[in-house]
Amino acid sequence: MDMHTVVVGTSGTTAEDVVAVARHGARVELSSAAVDALAASRLIVDALAAKPEPVYGVSTGFGALASRHISTELRAQLQRNIVRSHAAGMGPRVEREVVRALMFLRLKTVASGHTGVRPEVAQTMADVLNAGITPVVHEYGSLGCSGDLAPLSHCALTLMGEGDAEGPDGTVRPAGELLAAHGITPVELREKEGLALLNGTDGMLGMLVMALADLRNLYTSADITAALSLEALLGTDKVLAPELHAIRPHPGQGVSADNMLRVLAGSGLTGRHADVTGDAPRVQDAYSVRCAPQVNGAGRDTLDYAAVVAGRELASSVDNPVVLPDGRVESNGNFHGAPVAYVLDFLAIVAADLGSICERRTDRLLDKNRSHGLPPFLAHDAGVDSGLMIAQYTQAALVSEMKRLAVPASADSIPSSAMQEDHVSMGWSAARKLRTAVDNLARIVAVELYAATRAVEIRAAEGLTPAPASQAAVAALRAAGAEGPGPDRFLAPDLAAADTFVREGRLVAAVEPVTGPLA
Repeated sequence: MDMHTVVVGTSGTTAEDVVAVARHGARVELSSAAVDALAASRLIVDALAAKPEPVYGVSTGFGALASRHISTELRAQLQRNIVRSHAAGMGPRVEREVVRALMFLRLKTVASGHTGVRPEVAQTMADVLNAGITPVVHEYGSLGCSGDLAPLSHCALTLMGEGDAEGPDGTVRPAGELLAAHGITPVELREKEGLALLNGTDGMLGMLVMALADLRNLYTSADITAALSLEALLGTDKVLAPELHAIRPHPGQGVSADNMLRVLAGSGLTGRHADVTGDAPRVQDAYSVRCAPQVNGAGRDTLDYAAVVAGRELASSVDNPVVLPDGRVESNGNFHGAPVAYVLDFLAIVAADLGSICERRTDRLLDKNRSHGLPPFLAHDAGVDSGLMIAQYTQAALVSEMKRLAVPASADSIPSSAMQEDHVSMGWSAARKLRTAVDNLARIVAVELYAATRAVEIRAAEGLTPAPASQAAVAALRAAGAEGPGPDRFLAPDLAAADTFVREGRLVAAVEPVTGPLA
């Protein structure tokens, strides 16, 4: 196997595997152990299906209709019908990477051998992923309990050759046509298989894993922008001393302080306030500057906790009923998305607060009464030029939306399925709003970066020497198309360039040759 192939077995799926398949098109293969586990669990399901006693999901209806025993001749229709009826999503299409994560994580659970699905169904799931076929999944349809039902049903519908899907060329076509074009035979579902394909937390988990990857980059980027802002404001780096953070030993706080200290190493701007500006001596910097490690670090610790939850969920086999190694097929509640929903909401809260503190530093850089000698709004000729005045408006609007997105989805529940499913997690909704929050946070960090680099360049023009890492960040951002100080110009392209620069991890990459690897 090469590095572009992810092997799905009975255990061991990692967050890196999810990102590789969802975002980078890594191929998927079933291990021989997975094929054996699939075959063994299928024998158990077939044996139960042959018995006269009803077994949920095998020979009964679903949800509130579970009391009806389904005769043998209707069971294939039952499995088709659950997929068709549950593929009831509405609204805009969900992003391709989310759908690929959804399919891959469902395959991971199927391959565990706890679902009773036949090996050929699992192989078809892998074939569809490898062909670059992406089912059309809609925004609304999951309550995050009994799994991400409608989203997973739209994926299962594609396996049956029904509904619509996007081909590798980005064109949406009937799924049957796409399967035929790639030599894939649609599956004919048997007992329990329809239910097993749509009963999991895979959508919310996939979005959690990708959000964590994005937020790791953004938190390191925000450590860098906080350092740049501190430098531009002629703040002191003494508050970053490791002995100060050792006496409040939150791990993330120490990491963020160390990142900032390394970015500021060799700066000729830090600690220069009194002799450069002529203002009254400044005893302490403002909270948004001085407390950056505490805020960024608390967010980092939250990411670490969320990663623990994601790791547990990646090691789980979420289905109902499940096939146990001793041959029992048992109903359970493991499909409830509460563990994932809570951390998705927790991440939206810390992301909002990180965006908030970034915006406060940006505003301070632009305010001549608080910037310690910088021109109003970092403008070239204030009054004729408005500088970055409205860039901060844009950032403030993003922060305001982040605060609304921080309202927990998981605190809500709404009964469904004739009160059989009377408490749900709303984890899918938590994941969808977190994706928006992560997008907004990248833009917010980008605006601070754009303002702070301009301010650092203005200080440099006055004869002060920025830190080598700061100079590297400025040079890389300018090379990426975000221009430096000067008369007013069309600003949106510069901000877009800064946004791309941050979200692609290029800010971190620009300073690490100077600082060494940042955490």
